[in-house]
Amino acid sequence: MAGAKLVVLYPYPKDVEVFERVYSQEHMPMVNAEALEGITKFIGTKVVGTADGSSPPFYRIAELHFASLETLQNAASSAGAQKAVAHAVSISTGGMPLFLVAEEETTLF
Repeated sequence: MAGAKLVVLYPYPKDVEVFERVYSQEHMPMVNAEALEGITKFIGTKVVGTADGSSPPFYRIAELHFASLETLQNAASSAGAQKAVAHAVSISTGGMPLFLVAEEETTLF
């Protein structure tokens, strides 16, 4: 069974310092196994550039990993997930974050 993940792409914020403070102190603590039953891993990424040197369209990427699409869907319907999504939208001052649901295919080298 393929793993699944929720990917959240945050546009560049109006004030990076304020966003970073709120994201790290308020938002990241909302992403936990108690609020999102079945979550196996959280990866937070800060985008630092693009291959061609242009400004990146997104500032941060959050990946919430689950064992299956069904587990992700169950977690997404929880009160904790709804609270986290509402908070993500409220702190994204550069525009609406993009929420993607993906199935993983892994190749190990």
